[in-house]
Amino acid sequence: MSADVGEGVFGRQYGTRTAGLLMLVTFVAFEAMAVGTAMPTAVAELDGLAWYGWPFSAYLVSSVVGMVLGGDVGDRRGPRTALLAGVVVFAAGLLIAGLAGSMAALVGGRVVQGLGSGLIAVSLYVVAGQAYPASLRPALFGAFSTAWVLPALIGPVVSGLVTEHASWRLVFLGLLPLVLLGLLLMLPALRVLPVPDGTAVPDPARRWWAGLAGLGIAAMQYAGQRLDALAVVLALGGLAALVLGLRPLLPAGTVRAGRGLPTVIASRGLLAGAFFGVDALLPLTLTHLHGYSPAAAGVPLTAGSLGWALASYLQGRSPGASRVRLLRAGFVLLAAGVAGTALVTVPGVGGWPAYLTWAVAGLGMGLGMPSVGVLLFEHSPEHRRGTDSAALQISDVTASALSVGVVGVLVGAATEGSLPLAGAVAAAVALLTVMAATGALVAPRAGATTAGRAAPVPATTLGPAVELARSREDGA
Repeated sequence: MSADVGEGVFGRQYGTRTAGLLMLVTFVAFEAMAVGTAMPTAVAELDGLAWYGWPFSAYLVSSVVGMVLGGDVGDRRGPRTALLAGVVVFAAGLLIAGLAGSMAALVGGRVVQGLGSGLIAVSLYVVAGQAYPASLRPALFGAFSTAWVLPALIGPVVSGLVTEHASWRLVFLGLLPLVLLGLLLMLPALRVLPVPDGTAVPDPARRWWAGLAGLGIAAMQYAGQRLDALAVVLALGGLAALVLGLRPLLPAGTVRAGRGLPTVIASRGLLAGAFFGVDALLPLTLTHLHGYSPAAAGVPLTAGSLGWALASYLQGRSPGASRVRLLRAGFVLLAAGVAGTALVTVPGVGGWPAYLTWAVAGLGMGLGMPSVGVLLFEHSPEHRRGTDSAALQISDVTASALSVGVVGVLVGAATEGSLPLAGAVAAAVALLTVMAATGALVAPRAGATTAGRAAPVPATTLGPAVELARSREDGA
């Protein structure tokens, strides 16, 4: 790569493509964060209350399939094709959902959106690997993390105001021109990206395994909402489908955190699962245990987002720092923040500790998430960038869904009177603290070792392989 990296990701050479990438990340994130606010109104207008959970589950299942498709297309035809397809499909989903005249059409639109978001999420990682030198990737992945913060802060509020004063349909349709603008900014960079030579032939069965894994996640989530005899059958069947579906999609050794890439993939899941499990629980806890207003209960989430943004920015300013050390530090901070949140269940203490503990957890995510992205490229050869990026995203989605599902089961048990709400919260926090602490223990295994590095690819097989080697040397 002949780039002058001194100017950074927002400099003259990279600024336009970075803006395009971040716009796509931001709008996909906005849709993920904001749609929940608009959904009650949409469901009421379309007379689909009985289908309320399906738009969320449909998006989740199809996004897993989209991630695998994105990895396959990226490895075979390059990130240019995968990203273009992802934006077109995501935009089509927005259009279908925004114009939906029935609940079935809305669910269908969400299926299409999920496919597009999966394609985009994986393609962005592949573009980052090909369009930026190694020394700029920490800053770029920090910017990616930060791009999720603004939607987390204002997405639900903006969505609520738009839904209340205009129409819920604009939550979908209003993003169309902005998503297309992000693509236009990316086009110049996409034109010069190398195209694979076609020797990588992904296994088409991976798409069916992805569908099976997605259905398993959806079944387990639905089981967590029922808490009856059928729920047990759904949960066991969903778990079996999930295990069978994930085995071909994740690197061997991911569950046991094998050295190198398997630990990188596992770390992404541990980070996301521990953080988003508590993130989903906090507002309910503060509202029901301490009588906080919805606005006050949302403040800790804002603190967590700000901590995430701050740490992402700081790690991006230290491109030479050890990514393994930053990842482990991130897990330690996350574990401390999650564990400290249990203070809100102590009688007489109140909910104020969450304002501090969740900011600490956010700092941990801001250090850990970008580091995982950088480590992925240290272990992934160019001909597997798409497949390995898909595995990273699937690990994130799966762990988050399972953690939120466990939280839902515990809260449901408290609602049924099986245990007090404070006890349910404490149990959930304990489980998620163990998850984060496990990440701190296994993080050193994510380091690049002779045994853990991916085997080099001959230059005769991959034209850009020499360029990849140079970029690794730049970041060493």
